[in-house]
Amino acid sequence: MKKSEENHPLIEIWKTFPGAKNHKEVNLKVPSIEAIIGEMFSVGEFYYYVLNLTDSTLTNHHENILKMHGLKKYPSHLKEIIDLIHPDDLPFVIKAEQTIVEKMVEIGSEHQRFLKPSYCFRMKTRKGNYELFHHQAIHTLENESSFLIQSVNIHTNIQHITSENSYIVLLTGIGPRQDFHQFKIEHNLLSLPDYENALTKRENEILSLIAKGYSGKEVSTVLILSEHTVRTHRRNILKKTGCRNSKELVKKAFDLGLI
Repeated sequence: MKKSEENHPLIEIWKTFPGAKNHKEVNLKVPSIEAIIGEMFSVGEFYYYVLNLTDSTLTNHHENILKMHGLKKYPSHLKEIIDLIHPDDLPFVIKAEQTIVEKMVEIGSEHQRFLKPSYCFRMKTRKGNYELFHHQAIHTLENESSFLIQSVNIHTNIQHITSENSYIVLLTGIGPRQDFHQFKIEHNLLSLPDYENALTKRENEILSLIAKGYSGKEVSTVLILSEHTVRTHRRNILKKTGCRNSKELVKKAFDLGLI
């Protein structure tokens, strides 16, 4: 691997995470991909790969990565994934990763395996053009000193839902954690829609669950609300966002960075 690839600013960010720069490169065991997929949300064609955070190498790729990006062989280093990202989106991706690391440090290392970062960016496809992808990561392994050394990343093509990036970064809790941290990364191409600030915290929660395929009854169970209350919130959300149905709500949820 060339020195320029090892020192890409996007790769260097995770080396600032406490302990990472002092950790020796190791061969890591394969995580349970099937269990991890259950924690993720994908509404389109997707693939995954395992990232070794100690040396930025990639293993255990889902075969879709070849088809979706028109690759002839599986990428072996994170730099090969970075090269697929639209050059204009790289500053946002770098800032997004910096924001994630800073927030995870603030929350504490004891919770790092139960925090899932996600955001969107454009990637080059097999057709030679750039389409919008949704990136999610789950940190799957830490060493004896509680330093992160492995993650599973999932990329989902969401071009069929929206082609506009919201420039929003999420850090949400999984398993025992109930975190919901949302960061707007300032970008000169897009500002938050006016309706975003009109949604209440409860409406954002309901919108997120609806977009993930939950029925009204399931939403009421999860949030401990009556079905009537959920229906009322749904009507208000539709009115505020200008949506006519659940399909449009899914797109709006992506625009807001809720999924």
